[in-house]
Amino acid sequence: MAEKMRMYLAGEWKDSDKSIEVINPYNKSIYGTVAAASPDDFTEAIARADEVFNEYRFYPSYKRSEALQFIASEIERRKDEFAETITCEMGKSLADSLGEVGRAVSVFAISAEEAKRMGGEVMSLDWAAGSENRWGIIRRFPMGVVAGISPFNFPLNLIAHKIGPALASGNTIVLKPASKTPITALKLAEIIDKTDLPKGICSILPASSKDTTPLIEDPRVKVITFTGSPVVGWKIKAISGKKRVVLELGGNAGVIVADDADIDYAVERIVFGGFAVSGQSCISVQRVFLHESIYDEFIRGFAERVSNLIVGNPLDSGVNVGPVVEENEAVRIEEWINEAVAGGAKVLAGGKREGGAVLPTILTNVNPDMKVCAMEVFAPLVTVFKYTDFKSAVDKINNSDFGLQAGIFTNRMKDIWYAYERIETGGVVINDVPTYRADHQPYGGMKDSGFGREGIRYSIEDYTEIKILSMNLK
Repeated sequence: MAEKMRMYLAGEWKDSDKSIEVINPYNKSIYGTVAAASPDDFTEAIARADEVFNEYRFYPSYKRSEALQFIASEIERRKDEFAETITCEMGKSLADSLGEVGRAVSVFAISAEEAKRMGGEVMSLDWAAGSENRWGIIRRFPMGVVAGISPFNFPLNLIAHKIGPALASGNTIVLKPASKTPITALKLAEIIDKTDLPKGICSILPASSKDTTPLIEDPRVKVITFTGSPVVGWKIKAISGKKRVVLELGGNAGVIVADDADIDYAVERIVFGGFAVSGQSCISVQRVFLHESIYDEFIRGFAERVSNLIVGNPLDSGVNVGPVVEENEAVRIEEWINEAVAGGAKVLAGGKREGGAVLPTILTNVNPDMKVCAMEVFAPLVTVFKYTDFKSAVDKINNSDFGLQAGIFTNRMKDIWYAYERIETGGVVINDVPTYRADHQPYGGMKDSGFGREGIRYSIEDYTEIKILSMNLK
C-alpha cells in the first residue's frame, strides 16, 4: 500500500504534514501510512459533530436504520479486503480476521434494528393520593457528541461497537482508532461517507495519544467510550470531569473445568479461547483450574492440541497463530515466561519466542503471584492449576484485580448458580470459554476491568438520557 491515506474529518478527507506508519507485525514492512490528526483537527471535528447533532437528533429512525444496514452490507461486500487489512495491520490469522469482519457486519445490522427500538414506556403516577389522573411518558434522548477511543486487537469490530450504537441512538461521534491499526478504520470511513447521513456525524482521526486531548477535555463531548489499558482508562476517568465515561479495560480470564465436564469439548474450546488472536484479547483464557480427578486426562489432550497449532505467516490459510502486534511485546512476554520458570513454573508447551511470535505456551506449577497469573498477559499463554473443591476454585477465579468474564465447564446446576452469584465478573459463561461473546449481549467488567456495558442496546443506554413527560389529565 504505497499511498498515504487521509483522515476522515467531518465528512471531508484531509491530509496532514504529519503521518503515522503502519508496520506489518509479521514481516516488519511498512504496510501503509495515514495522515495524523492534530489537536486542532479534533477540535474542528467536535465542533462540527456538535453542530450536526442538532439536526441528526431528530432524524427519523428508519433513516438511521437504513444507513446502518447499508454499512453492514458494504462491509460484507468488502469482507476479504477488510480481513486482509486487519491481518496485515495487527498480525492475527486470516481466519480470525474473517471472523472479526463477520461480527462487525452483525454489529451494524443489530444497530440498524435497535435504531427502530428507541421507544419508551408509559407509567401511571397515581400511586399516592393527590396524583389521580397523572401519567408519565418516559423516553431516552441522545446526549450529543460521543468520543470513541478504540484498541488495536479488534480494529473493526470494536470500532463498530462504538459507532453503531452512537449513530443508532441519534448521537454523533468522533473516533480515534489505535495508531497500530488505523487503515481498517479509514476503510470503514469510506463506507460511512457513502451513506445519506449528514456529513459531520462521524469523524475518524488517527493520531498520537498526546494529540487526542480535546476528546477528553472539550465540554461539547458528552460521552467518552474507551477500550484499552487500565492505566490510560482510569486516567481518562480522572480528568474527564462531568462527562459520562464507559471503560473496557481488559481482564485476566479464568476457567474452571469440573469433574463432570465433557473433557474433549473443554480442551477444544480452551485451545480456541487461549490462542485465537495470539491471545491478544481481553477475554482470552489465561488461567485454567482443573479438578484433580480429570487433571491428567485434560493435560494430555490439551498439550497435544496446543503443540499442533501452526505458527507462521498469518496470511497463510493453514496458520493458527501469527505474531503479536509488536516485537517488543513478544520480548516482554518471553521475559514473563522466563521469570515464571525461574520461580518454579514448568513449560508444558511452547515457552519460546521466534522474532515477533510467541509459541503457544502452557505453564503448570505456577504461583498465583507470578506476572503470568496475576497480570493481564495478553499473549498466547495459558497457566494451569489443580483444585479439589469447586468453591475454592471460584475463590481462585476471584483472586484477580480484573473481572471481565469467566468460564465454567460443568452441568451441575447448584454449582452453576453458586458461580453465577459469587464470581466477580461482568459475565459468567457456562460450558464454554470466557472468550465467547455475543455482540448484542451486555458486555463489560467489574473491578479494574472498568464499568459500563457494550452490546448495542446497552451501549445506547450509556449514550442516552432518560426524560419523563409528566401529565396531569384532570
